[in-house]
Amino acid sequence: MVIAELTVVPLGTKTTSLSEYVAGCHQLLKKQDKVDYQLTPMGTVLEGKLADIFEIVQKLHEVPFNNGAQRVTTNLKIDDRRDKEAAMAKKIDSVESKLK
Repeated sequence: MVIAELTVVPLGTKTTSLSEYVAGCHQLLKKQDKVDYQLTPMGTVLEGKLADIFEIVQKLHEVPFNNGAQRVTTNLKIDDRRDKEAAMAKKIDSVESKLK
């Protein structure tokens, strides 16, 4: 299972707000069932098979273009751990257990 962090940013829009573009991306995420996801204040965390993540990232990259953007930057960080099963919740639980 791969965990990835994605940020899709339209450039050159007439507003500094990105929430409409983020909402558009999350509407697309809601329509698919291959990748789990979690909205965060600075991006979206994805969890699933690497091929499925790449497929959905390509579609998410197109969302701002489909909504009028002329330029888009997409940043993707991938955590592909193969020595043991990884999950979003397990990573958070690991840190929180050390805070007690």
